[in-house]
Amino acid sequence: MNIGQAAKQSGISAKMIRYYEEIGLLQAPKRTDAGYRMYSDQDIKTLKFIQHSRELGFSTEQMKELLGLWKNQGRQSAEVKQLAQKHIDALNRKIADLQAMVNTLQQSVNCCAGDHQAECVILNQIEHGAVQEDRKSVV
Repeated sequence: MNIGQAAKQSGISAKMIRYYEEIGLLQAPKRTDAGYRMYSDQDIKTLKFIQHSRELGFSTEQMKELLGLWKNQGRQSAEVKQLAQKHIDALNRKIADLQAMVNTLQQSVNCCAGDHQAECVILNQIEHGAVQEDRKSVV
């Protein structure tokens, strides 16, 4: 199938498919005599695997590692579990950082008069680094 059909079947745009080839997530497909890319069913499975990995927030490097493990029938599931656990830990850190930002902003909003005056607690706290200080104490 051509790149348009592969894009439709995988749910990934043709532009992203070419990008994944460029960065080495997807092996370069066979080409016709005219130079058009021809994708196999296995290529579609790989693209779907990449898409699902992206949806879970894995980085490009993590996806490369996951793809290698997925294709390696001699792998140990412990390797996959370790990679997934590292990703979970990173996601939990991001969640904590985001929650700290929400808390800080919510405190600022709660303190803001929200009236017609120019004085703004929110802008003052951002100016003085209150957001950064609050995040540091959480992390």
